Amino acid sequence: MITKTVKCVIFDCDGTLVNSETLCCHALVNVFEQFGAHISLEQCLAQFKGGKLADVLTDAMVLAKLNISLDLLEPAYRDEVRRLFSEQLEVMPGVELLLNYLEENGIEYCVVSNGPRDKIEMSLELTGLLERFQGRIYSAFDANSWKPDPDLLMYCAFHMGFSSDECVYIDDTPKGVEAGLNADIETFQLFNGYEITQCSDARVTQIGHLEELVDILRKRTF
Repeated sequence: MITKTVKCVIFDCDGTLVNSETLCCHALVNVFEQFGAHISLEQCLAQFKGGKLADVLTDAMVLAKLNISLDLLEPAYRDEVRRLFSEQLEVMPGVELLLNYLEENGIEYCVVSNGPRDKIEMSLELTGLLERFQGRIYSAFDANSWKPDPDLLMYCAFHMGFSSDECVYIDDTPKGVEAGLNADIETFQLFNGYEITQCSDARVTQIGHLEELVDILRKRTF
């Protein structure tokens, strides 16, 4: 790995800061049942990781042979996500330790997501992280760009006041990792226990726990 000064850590939200992947898939299963269609949790976990929600819902409708307007499906899905999050959402292990380390060492951090700002804020508030990320939340809807396109991460780095080579990015999904590579930002892929495709690109560092990033950053020269 190339040793460099790290001035900003950019976090993905779902599956990286908050343990939401299974809950989002449960919401998809539940909403499709409401409309008389079936899609299994296993199918959702295997096929729908990251990406623009409209694309995920469209692909899921094809899989479940459901023909319904996205104008009906998307609000129903978001309502079910809110319900499940309010009951079960938890912070990912190691987040607090990593954030404490970044603050103690003067390293900036922020969160970027394909989701709308209100969903990001809800996730952070439910897990006690919102205060730490106030003013450092970047949504694809703000940048009008969705991962894996690089513009969202470049928009985020620019507004944080850093160049791409001063940042590192951490995401769990293949599309998120692709966005990091497309933006020419050093990228870490978090294996969070779900069946995800690990990126084979040599530029990507695989980690199994967020605390590993603390050890990696400690070896850097600041």
